[in-house]
Amino acid sequence: MNNRKLEETWKYHNSTKHPGMPPHYLDWDNQPIPFKIYTTLDPIEIPENLPPTNIPALTAISTDITNTMNIECVPNLKTLGRLLYFSAGITKKVKYPGGEIYFRAAACTGALYHIDLYLVTCDINGLDEGVYHFGLHDFALRKLRNGDFTDALVNATAEEPTIKSAPVTVICASTFWRNSWKYQSRAYRHTFWDNGTILANLLAVSSAHKIPAKIVVGFEDSPVNRLLGLDTNGEVAVSLVPLGNTKKSIEGRRQEIEAINYETMPLSKKEVDYPAIRAMHVTSSLASQEEVKEWRSATTESRLSLPNGKIFQLEITDDKEAVPQIPSLSIATPDPIDQISDSIEKTILRRGSTRQFARASITFRELSNILYRTTHGIPADFLSPFGSTLNDIYLIVNDVEGIPKGAYFYRREANAIELLKEGDFRKEAGHLGLGQRIPADASVDVFFLTDLNNVLEKFGNRGYRAAQLEAGIIGGKLYLGAYARGLGASGLTFYDDDVVRFFSPHAEGKSCMFLVALGKSVKKRG
Repeated sequence: MNNRKLEETWKYHNSTKHPGMPPHYLDWDNQPIPFKIYTTLDPIEIPENLPPTNIPALTAISTDITNTMNIECVPNLKTLGRLLYFSAGITKKVKYPGGEIYFRAAACTGALYHIDLYLVTCDINGLDEGVYHFGLHDFALRKLRNGDFTDALVNATAEEPTIKSAPVTVICASTFWRNSWKYQSRAYRHTFWDNGTILANLLAVSSAHKIPAKIVVGFEDSPVNRLLGLDTNGEVAVSLVPLGNTKKSIEGRRQEIEAINYETMPLSKKEVDYPAIRAMHVTSSLASQEEVKEWRSATTESRLSLPNGKIFQLEITDDKEAVPQIPSLSIATPDPIDQISDSIEKTILRRGSTRQFARASITFRELSNILYRTTHGIPADFLSPFGSTLNDIYLIVNDVEGIPKGAYFYRREANAIELLKEGDFRKEAGHLGLGQRIPADASVDVFFLTDLNNVLEKFGNRGYRAAQLEAGIIGGKLYLGAYARGLGASGLTFYDDDVVRFFSPHAEGKSCMFLVALGKSVKKRG
């Protein structure tokens, strides 16, 4: 059981910390192409121009869709195309003297776009049963297998209920080289950050269309990879997302899956191997139904501590739900949410990754709404019960109207932030974000830290995937929440141990998973 050799996760995690990564020079002549392109398979056109839902983005990212899991819902090909487009599609093309840049619906480290989407369908109007690859470059599907292979996923997930009744399951896979070209062995962390931002979009758009969805990370790796025909030396499945619900329930069957191998366009002239990535993936793989069942039996317990610092109650603008309050602290009068948030479609189309923040303030209400909405809960097999979390959220507040500058801890159970230490920490924020100006100039920097010992004890090495993925999903929601309010966001890397030291003693013993900067973007001239 590789999943219980916990020292392997620590070996990978510690060897990929900043500082400590070896010097690296980008070989631009060998940069991989940003697409997986099958050269011999015919494209299947996906209908476009489906009318928008016009659901406010803040509603879409925070609505609990777990209560729709038992309602029959079968999306057609048009709706499925909508979900694919707003999750990972090309939303804009910009030409420059040397070529063309493709902007995607979700953010990705280095704009290297190493996550591909595959579909396993059994009951979709307008699409035959089969296994498909979603081609981003031409917005088309390509059939890899003919027939209903849902039972193979049911078996691989040890009878996951949402897989058994889903008319379609999206499988996300990462091609390591497309990211390790720039980030070396640390790219395995990026696999889950970048998958997370895509999943944040997919969950939000599914919610807007009232389509039940759940993230499944507990599955036998080998049969899923074989089903997709992946060369696991370079590409692996990392998450499954069953979409919709049918009245029928498919039983899993152990069957031999015939090998497939279709020709694809080379990514670059040569690929550089980073064995640490493969080693970390193997040691966090599940090899049997028993291991999958053990994984799913783990529950996420809340670890609450008493506050030691000043508490600031979040100001939530929504008159439709009660929000926990701390006595003696008031909440501002709620505003209708549709007046403070663009639609999910407009938000995704406008979203980018802010490269320059104005040293300007945002309001406490803006921060409150973004924080509250993005942390409302994720439907996932590793977050049970719903609303649980593996990551704690810490903040460096550089400029927010209504609260002091300083370091904070977000208390989700109380809907409040706790002041850990007061002061101007812009310089420290810039250092923690790998010496970049972006976190120094941002209004707020949001850090995700986890008790990795506790996570590994519960979930084994695969818990490392889960903790990184949850941080990426909430990070993706932060992007959407910020852009819905007309603000900017940027995901960043960091100096691992320095982050923990900065927030200690409160954060002592934890490990940093991700960082997102929020604030007002510098307006472009012209």
